[in-house]
This record gives sequence, C-alpha cells and structure tokens, in this order.
Amino acid sequence: MHFESPWANLPAQFAFDPATLQSLQHTRQANCARPALHFFLSGMSKALKDSPPLAETLVAWQKVHGRNHLPWQNTQDPYRVWLSEIMLQQTQVSTVLDYYEKFLQHFPTVLDLAKAPQDKVMGLWSGLGYYSRARNLHQCAQDVVSRFGGKFPSTAADLITLPGIGRSTAAAVASFCFSERVAIMDGNVKRVLTRVWAYDADLSISKNEKVLWQLAENALPTRNLKTAMPRYSQALMDLGATLCLPRKPNCQTCPVQNECKAFALGEPEKFPVKTRKIKRSSEVLWLLLAQNAKGEVWLEKRPPKGIWASLYSLPLFDSEASLRTVFENHLKLAKTDIAASKTSSVAPDIEVLPAFKHVLTHKDLHCHVVKVQLKKAPHAPNAGAWFSEKEWVVLGLPTPVRHLLSNSL
Repeated sequence: MHFESPWANLPAQFAFDPATLQSLQHTRQANCARPALHFFLSGMSKALKDSPPLAETLVAWQKVHGRNHLPWQNTQDPYRVWLSEIMLQQTQVSTVLDYYEKFLQHFPTVLDLAKAPQDKVMGLWSGLGYYSRARNLHQCAQDVVSRFGGKFPSTAADLITLPGIGRSTAAAVASFCFSERVAIMDGNVKRVLTRVWAYDADLSISKNEKVLWQLAENALPTRNLKTAMPRYSQALMDLGATLCLPRKPNCQTCPVQNECKAFALGEPEKFPVKTRKIKRSSEVLWLLLAQNAKGEVWLEKRPPKGIWASLYSLPLFDSEASLRTVFENHLKLAKTDIAASKTSSVAPDIEVLPAFKHVLTHKDLHCHVVKVQLKKAPHAPNAGAWFSEKEWVVLGLPTPVRHLLSNSL
C-alpha cells in the first residue's frame, strides 16, 4: 500500500527533524487501521499549513475569556512566575493562592528566599505537599543568586539548568516573562493538544511524547511574539483547566471546536492516551507521640532522602517491636500486643491512638500511633528535641503529623 506523505511541502517553520519525521511516517504506515491516528496524520499537515489559526484563535480567546485575575498573572517578574509554576505542579489553584501570598510576604525577592533558613522555607510550605519542590525551590533561589547574580536567566535553555526546573516550567517562565518562542507541556496542555490533533499515540512511551513536543513547538505563534507568546501559553493552560476537562469537557463553548479532531471523532475523553499505570505500594509505620511534663512534644528532623525528607516528624518505626525498644530505659511496657489491644490504655502513661491511612502519590501509609509520657528524651532513630506548641506550629511538618499534634494534645 502506498502512503502519500502528509508532511510534504510544509512551510519551513513547521519542518520536523529527520528522526521525528521518520517516526511519524513509520507510525502512520504501521497503524493506518487506527481511525484516530489516521485522522491525526492526514489532518495535521493541513492544520499546520493553515497555522497559525490555532495560535491566533487561542490568543484572541484568552484575552476575552481566559483567566486574567490570578495574582501571578499580568506580571513579567520571573521570580513570581517561577514561584507560581512550582507551587501549581500537581496542585490546584485554590490551594496555591494562600501559600503564594504567604511566601511573597516572607520572601519578597529571590534573594530573600535564598538567604532564608531551610527550616523556615519548609515550615511555610507545610501542608502543600510534594516537599521535594520546597527543597528544590530553596536550592534554585540560591543558584540564581550564586550563578546568575540574583537575576533569573531569560532563556529556557538556561532556566532548565536550575534545580527543580524541568522543560515545561522553563518554557513557562521564558514565554511568560521573556516572550521566548518555546512550548509548555503540563497535564492540561497535553490534554488540549492531543485532543485538537486526535493524537492517540501512547504518551507513556518517550518517543511519542517527543513527537508531541515537536508538534507543540511547530504550532507556536509566529508573529507579535512579545504579546502573543505569554497569552498563547496562558490560553492552553486556561483551556485545559476550564473547558477541556478530563471528564465531560465543555466542547460546545470551546474556541477551537472547529479545529478539534477529537471532537469531530466524537470521543474527546479518549485523549490523551497513557497506558502505563502508577505502581502503588503500601507501608506500615509506627509513630511515637512522646510528651514530657511540660507538654512539649519530641520531634526529629527526617534525613534528606526518604519519606518526609528534611521535615520534622514524630519518630518513625517500621514495626511495633522496634518502637518498643524506645521504652526499655524509660518505662516497663506491659507485654501487651499494642496493635491488637482493644483498649486505648495498654499501660500506665501509654495510649494507643486510632490507626489511620495516609495516601501518597505512589504509596499508602498505614499508620499506628502510640502516645506516651516520658521524663527524658527517647532513644529515637534520629536526632531530635522537645518542642512547645508555639515552636512546632511553625515547623515544616507532614500533614498527618500536624493533624495528630493539633487533635491529640
């Protein structure tokens, strides 16, 4: 069977690199029976030749209907844009708003953030989750100061060399603040673009995602970049967040309905395709909630790697047996099976609190908590100290530990 290349005679600005072009041609020939992919490949050359209708449509739509009221919008300050981009990773806008304002109050500039103690940064981040973002945020600020004189670099190529900044975040800062012609690719954008082009290649395969990246680069605005690039990048984010939703997309009011191949196929929710599932695991943890006569709580700082890295936490143990060793020099713990105990009090000054499950991205934590009164410091796994409520309330604490302290003391 002969296939006429849909990629022939494209305008120069839309030319693909040879490897990507070969991948597209091979995919088309090997998968011609797949209607969505066939639709995508046969329609893309026309869409790109007619471009920039998609870019121009989105720019015009965003100006009137997009989100223009958020505190990190309508600014070209790379510090503020970068801070918002990091906070918004896998986190809803409504959750980020308060944290964003709080961070700017404490750290108005990147220099203020760079000079801050890590404990203060982690404390202000506490509750936002994905704490590696906070550690990288702090290190990135320090690198901006030490490597770039306190000013964020203006190109995505330089931005991506900083800690915690990936390709999409670098592109967001570069396009919003410096109007660089580079493509963003967060979850919302992937959903919008795969639907517009009915691109049904499995994005869990790296070569397929690479093709999508180049398609996105090729579809960028080609004129009036100073104003078009920031608005186009924002339009893709806004469209994915407000109309092109994962479930029940609002196609009837979508500005690119006429260009959307997934809508024409009648199955927008099929896109994007990503077959690889996150492997979930589970872990049992025993937490020691120790108080002294003053009502202070014993907390330890977690190691820089592993669960709740660099946060303050109650001492953690992987079994009841390892937790029991803490008491050997402090209390004569009754030989009661704590986990099987039907009463909350298993020995004098020892209370078993209700077990609970805490859900992380890749893991379920099944947590058992033992509350004890101690006269001196426990033999816990890591170095720690006694903290009063006034002191621990401002520390960087994992969400379940903060809830425990707030509700159990």
